[in-house]
Amino acid sequence: MNYPTLNTFVAGYPINLVGASGQAVEISIHSPSQYICANCERILPDWKHQLFLWVVIVLQKSSYAMMESTPEIEGEKEKLREKFMRFGFDVAFNLRDRGYLTDLIDPRTGYPLLSRPGIVPHDDTAVVKALLNYPVIENRCRVLVHPEWGMAVYPSILLSAAPPIVIEEAIKSIAPLHGWQDMD
Repeated sequence: MNYPTLNTFVAGYPINLVGASGQAVEISIHSPSQYICANCERILPDWKHQLFLWVVIVLQKSSYAMMESTPEIEGEKEKLREKFMRFGFDVAFNLRDRGYLTDLIDPRTGYPLLSRPGIVPHDDTAVVKALLNYPVIENRCRVLVHPEWGMAVYPSILLSAAPPIVIEEAIKSIAPLHGWQDMD
């Protein structure tokens, strides 16, 4: 597999997981993109004094290419959003319980779910493009093109002030609780 490692904190990423139904999940931890650095206070106004910030990209393989808006595709998006939110809340609360400011971005709205929202929404697709260099197709909504899954990919983002090794440990301990097993 040929994965870009631009801005990842450890070579050999992403963390490759697989769900009980065979659904692939990739998770990687990155330094923030220039957009997040430039707009952090406008996205997360309560985070203005954070010296360190890490971006956790969660990519879930979809059963459908995300190019159109059909009832099946919209249902798939909602199912993947719910999976991410269940997992993301568990990771976020685990890290918050240890004293690290952490939040997840609602993939539907672009706004944080645990912090006061700012005046600018977060753009998951733009961040994945910036940090992983994946192509984006401009459609009614912008669609990522994964190197192996094509357009059948659902992106989600967590942000945390926790050190990457702590984030990784939380991810690896919580993923099995959501039916996601490590493939590596």
